[in-house]
Amino acid sequence: MVSTKRRKSLQAKIGHVLVGGDAPVVVQSMTNTDTADIKSTVEQVYQLAEAGSEIVRITVNNEEAAAAVPKIREQLDKRNCNVPLVGDFHYNGHRLLTDYQGCAEALAKYRINPGNVGFGAKQDPQFRIMVEKAIEFKKPIRIGVNWGSLDQSMVVRLMDENAKLPNPKSAEEVSRAALVMSALESAKKAEEIGLPANQILISCKVSRVPDLIAVYRDLAKRCEYALHLGLTEAGMGSKGIVASTAALSVLLQEGIGDTIRISLTPEPGASRTLEVQVAQEILQSIGMRSFTPQVTACPGCGRTTSTVFQELAQKIDLYLKSQMPLWRESYQGVENMNVAVMGCIVNGPGESKHANIGISLPGTGESPAAPVFIDGEKRMTLRGEKIAEEFQAIVADYVEKNYRKKGKVA
Repeated sequence: MVSTKRRKSLQAKIGHVLVGGDAPVVVQSMTNTDTADIKSTVEQVYQLAEAGSEIVRITVNNEEAAAAVPKIREQLDKRNCNVPLVGDFHYNGHRLLTDYQGCAEALAKYRINPGNVGFGAKQDPQFRIMVEKAIEFKKPIRIGVNWGSLDQSMVVRLMDENAKLPNPKSAEEVSRAALVMSALESAKKAEEIGLPANQILISCKVSRVPDLIAVYRDLAKRCEYALHLGLTEAGMGSKGIVASTAALSVLLQEGIGDTIRISLTPEPGASRTLEVQVAQEILQSIGMRSFTPQVTACPGCGRTTSTVFQELAQKIDLYLKSQMPLWRESYQGVENMNVAVMGCIVNGPGESKHANIGISLPGTGESPAAPVFIDGEKRMTLRGEKIAEEFQAIVADYVEKNYRKKGKVA
C-alpha cells in the first residue's frame, strides 16, 4: 500500500459506506438509463455494483423518476444489492424531494448543484428546502459545482472585481476561484441551515486536467469536507481514460480525494461498467487499494514473434477476473495476488520471481519450455499444448493453499 498521507477530512456515511476520514477511497459511478424505466435502471445499477461500484448515482429529473426511486430501491434490495443510491438533482430538486417523500427516504445522498438549484430570488429558498429535506431524512449531500453550469452572476462579479486589480488574474484563474467559492459558500449555507459538516461532501468538476488539479489543491487547503474527484465530460475511450488517470493520480498521491468517479462516454450500446474498472485500476496501480489479482505481462518484441505468450496472458487475465467474484467471497487477501506472464528469457525469469506466481514462456529460438516460479522459486517446467490450462490449475491451487478462507481462524 502507498505511504501517502491522506489529507485530513471529515467522514460521511452514505448508506452503509464510509467516505472520508481514514476510510479507503470509494469508487462510484452513475447510470445513463431513464430512471423512470425501473427495469432498465435496476439492471444497470446491479451491473455497476457487481463490477465494484460502491455508490451509484441516478438522475432524478422529473416526477416519474422521483416516483420510481423507491421501487428501484426495493427491487435492488430483493436482489441482495445494497449499493447506496444518490439522487442527482438539477433545477427542481426542492419540489421533487418535497412532493415525493418516498424518493427522499430511499436515496442515500442528494447531489445539489449550486449553479442551477434556483435563480435570482429563488436560489436561496430552494437550496434551503433541499438541505432541510436532507436534515429531515438524515441524508448527506454533495455540493456538486460544475464548470459547465457555474453560477454566472458569481462569475461576472468576480470578473468585475478582478478587472479593477493592479495585476488582474487570467480568466481561467478567476473561473477556478469561482468554482471553489461557490462550493465553499454553499457548504457554509448548508451548515447554517443546520446540516452537520460531516454530512457535506464537495466536488468541483472541470474537463481539463491542469484545472482540476489546481481547483482541488485549493479546495484541500481551504476545507475539511470530504472531496469527490472526477473530470466532467472526460471523453470517450483512451482519451477519457488517460485524462482521468493523469488528473486523479496526481491528486490521490498528494492525499487529496475521498471518493472518485471516471466520467467516460461509453461506446454506443456498450456496458457502463468500464468506468468502474478504470477507477479501480487507478487506485490499484498507485497502491491505494486492491480489487483483483494483477497480471504482469511484457509488451513483446522481436524476441517474441510467437503469439503464445500474448494468448496466455489474455487467458490468465480473463481467468482471474472470472474467478475473482468467487474468490472474493471465500479467500481473504486474494485481491493482492500478482501473476506474471512473460515472453522470453531476458526479463521473464526475473519478473516471474518477483510475482507470487510467474511463468516465462519461450521466445523465438528458445527451448520450448516454460519454467514456473512460485514465491520466487522455480517449482516446475511446463511443456506442450496445455500450458494455459495447467498454469490456471497452478494458480487455483496457490489460492487454495495461500489465502485464508473467510470465516475460518488461521
